[in-house]
Amino acid sequence: MVQMPETFSDDMTGLPGFLFIDHLAIAVKKGELEIQIQQYQQLGFTEIHQETMLGNDQVRESLMRIGNSPNLIQLIEPLNETSPIQKWIDRNGGRGGMNHVGFRVRNASEAHNYLKGQGFNIIDPAPRPGSRGTIVFFLHPKSRVEHSFGVLIEIVEEPKL
Repeated sequence: MVQMPETFSDDMTGLPGFLFIDHLAIAVKKGELEIQIQQYQQLGFTEIHQETMLGNDQVRESLMRIGNSPNLIQLIEPLNETSPIQKWIDRNGGRGGMNHVGFRVRNASEAHNYLKGQGFNIIDPAPRPGSRGTIVFFLHPKSRVEHSFGVLIEIVEEPKL
């Protein structure tokens, strides 16, 4: 049995209902999505969704399931030089790599309001449509001045089927 620290509290009142890691997002260079999909398939991953996201995102994505698990990675390829992913790749020395972590929540609006009230630096002014029918918003890696996350965080509400 795992012992919880004495400072741990079972009181989750007001918290935004984080459930689990939805996905890990990996940026790939323009023109490399298909080869990356093939490489992950050779590792036993299965592509379960592919979509082009226009608007502010400007990416093509592939969601890959790890084995038979619910765990996903999201491969994201910029469509053009104005894509935030291309700008991130440029800042990363022209290399792809780990871009963000997506956390699943019960309700994106409630999570947005809670995190805003806690003073987090939220990139999106409100939750917005994401891929595969999800509702999403992003937290800036430097949401806290003294102790940054060091990684972009996406908050993801489950798709409404």
